[in-house]
Amino acid sequence: MAKIDLYSKDWCEMMFANRNKAYGAYVLRKEVGQRNTKALISVAIAIVVILVIVLLKNTVFSRKADTSVTTVTQLAKLEEAKVKDKNIIKKIEPKRVEPQRIKSSIKFTAPKITKDEEVAEEDEMKTQKELGESKLAISIADVKGNDDVHGKDIADIKEVITSQPDEDTKVYDFVEQPPVFPGGDEALLKWISNNLKYPTVSAENGVQGRIVVRFVVTESGEVGEVQLLSHLDTYCDREATRVIKALPKFSPGRQQGKPVKVWFQVPVIFELM
Repeated sequence: MAKIDLYSKDWCEMMFANRNKAYGAYVLRKEVGQRNTKALISVAIAIVVILVIVLLKNTVFSRKADTSVTTVTQLAKLEEAKVKDKNIIKKIEPKRVEPQRIKSSIKFTAPKITKDEEVAEEDEMKTQKELGESKLAISIADVKGNDDVHGKDIADIKEVITSQPDEDTKVYDFVEQPPVFPGGDEALLKWISNNLKYPTVSAENGVQGRIVVRFVVTESGEVGEVQLLSHLDTYCDREATRVIKALPKFSPGRQQGKPVKVWFQVPVIFELM
């Protein structure tokens, strides 16, 4: 059987031979090939347009992603903060407190002569036997070296010192020989500047300024407790604390030739270049 092309004009003419060609079926059958061709072309054009739109969209998003990565990379490579003022290390002067003075003499009250019936029982003088039988404790104070004019009576002193302060836990504000960083104060500021890392978030937000840090130099020269006397933001505060805790050992401070704990103060500067 020969191959039949149902969409050919010859087939259409043969099918409608001796028939009413004005009827709609003849026109539809005659133009079916053209309609199919147009439909295929339309579908092909639509597919091409969709592909072009998808490619353009992916290209634009890819460029935006590259720009974002480049921006973050550039921010991460910001120059490290530099310390400009090299003469602002402050040493805290101690507060001198005058010791409380105590009168060396015992207050004497002149006896008053009254009639026996006018003397209250609690004011009567106790005999030696009555004192021995009493449950009350007698306090003895050792008073030395204070004058009668500027001192205080023992009865007026409310605070009683029960023990001496522990020298091992004491932190001095000022000592005879203060702690020294290897190379001096200039080397200290340079070390902080070289090791300080500017937080990316703070740089993006334009945060900059100075944080004053107070820390303890221990008897062995290591950094102990760290306190921030001023603040910028959470990230800069953390970085300032980190870089101070990472400081190399100092030559410890000395009081009367003995190594002691000493407070030390230094600024940490964050500056965008």
